[in-house]
Amino acid sequence: MRLLSPDFVKQPLPSRRARWWRVPLISLVAGLLGACASVTDKLPSVSGLVTPYRIDILQGNVVTKEQAQALQTGMRREQVKAQLGSPLLTSVFHGDRWDYVFTFKRQGQPPQQRRLTVFFKGEELERVESDELPSESEFVSSLDARHKSDKVPPLEATEEQLKNFRAGGAASAPAEPAPAAPSGNAYPPLESPGATR
Repeated sequence: MRLLSPDFVKQPLPSRRARWWRVPLISLVAGLLGACASVTDKLPSVSGLVTPYRIDILQGNVVTKEQAQALQTGMRREQVKAQLGSPLLTSVFHGDRWDYVFTFKRQGQPPQQRRLTVFFKGEELERVESDELPSESEFVSSLDARHKSDKVPPLEATEEQLKNFRAGGAASAPAEPAPAAPSGNAYPPLESPGATR
């Protein structure tokens, strides 16, 4: 199997006269690329105008203040698991410690991270350590992504706009009411009278 045909090998290389245009063309392209780089420094970049969509990242267990307050020393492991759910982290080396970690990342908002750790002595709950936990209503309100504005826009009209509105409302004749729908069955008959099958 030959990769190059004999005719291709016998063709002469382009002469120097045939290549004279390559050097100015390469210089022109390099100059244009350099000019583009200096122009983009002065203009706003597209990356600043358009931002990619980033999904919300929710990891771990949501533990609220009410759930943590319901924990009592002496509770069994099954009761703690029923109250808080399965722990996010358990360690072979620390069998008497369960870590409940919650992280929430949303574009345009600071990330939220909370941790609650329960310690057992044998099968019973010994103590609880946690960050400041929100109540359930506080947590739900922190998830609201909409930006609420406290300002109500002013609703004002100029005197001219009010006159035009009054003149337009008084000059227009009242619309005729729509005909009332007939009472009872107003459907056309399925068959015309006297029709036979």
